[in-house]
Amino acid sequence: MAKLARLEIAPAKLEQYRGELANVLGHVAKLKAINVDGIEPLTSPVDSTNRLAADQPGATLSLEELFMNAPAVEGRFIAVPKVLAEENS
Repeated sequence: MAKLARLEIAPAKLEQYRGELANVLGHVAKLKAINVDGIEPLTSPVDSTNRLAADQPGATLSLEELFMNAPAVEGRFIAVPKVLAEENS
């Protein structure tokens, strides 16, 4: 398998990994042997539902109120820190 994945494994580690892989495959075989007929698959182990409320427009801030709460303003825009560095070619 290491050869197919093009992994270089030291000979000293090869037997260790062989045993670990055999253990994993043995565990998978045990899981495959479990009868799950009639059991519905779960997306989560706990029962939950999304609360989907109607989207109702509400009162909004004026631009002046918005800019008063902004950490920095440049003209008509809220200034934010640069997250992408410019590349120097």
